[in-house]
Amino acid sequence: MRSRPRILLVRHGQTQWSVSARHTGRTDIPLTDAGRDTVRVLGERLSREPWDGVLAHAEVRTSPLVRASETCALAGFGDRAKEWDTLMEWDYGVYEGLTPEEIRSTRPDWNIWHDGVPGGETPADLASRADEAVDWVRSADRDVLIFAHGHFLRMLAARWLALPPASGGLFRLEPASLSVLGWAYGAPAVERWNDTGHLD
Repeated sequence: MRSRPRILLVRHGQTQWSVSARHTGRTDIPLTDAGRDTVRVLGERLSREPWDGVLAHAEVRTSPLVRASETCALAGFGDRAKEWDTLMEWDYGVYEGLTPEEIRSTRPDWNIWHDGVPGGETPADLASRADEAVDWVRSADRDVLIFAHGHFLRMLAARWLALPPASGGLFRLEPASLSVLGWAYGAPAVERWNDTGHLD
């Protein structure tokens, strides 16, 4: 019987814009020094049991944006990773660089998971990219390690579970966190979510 592949997800480390809660889509912002430190700690965790065995044969992909690719490299997987545009963060259009509070000053009821963004991607657009990633993961008999972004990874979790795109809003995700999407009783399941125990 063919084994079922799992996805290990790493959200990139802290950036100046994540600290200030600015929507960071395609703006290519590097990690802060503190972000680099937390990613190195995560890398140390992944090099030990039980993760070293799990990841020994995993296929690694990263968003090409520097905050994700730098996270991948500092965690120790840069030499194995393939960059993939599908993993890029939500295109926030005219809301790029704005905080939720700034957006709601003119749109009080705005919710990105339902409304999307003007000039950028809709929730359905992001879900389509997440579906592409899910299909790729399930196409072969191996685990996968992905380095990407908060909103994209939240949508990936929703689509892994066959939930509607707006459900991505239910999955909070911190920088430099580890999550695992797998299976339970033959059905897609969340095995671990937003694990930052390595930072305690």
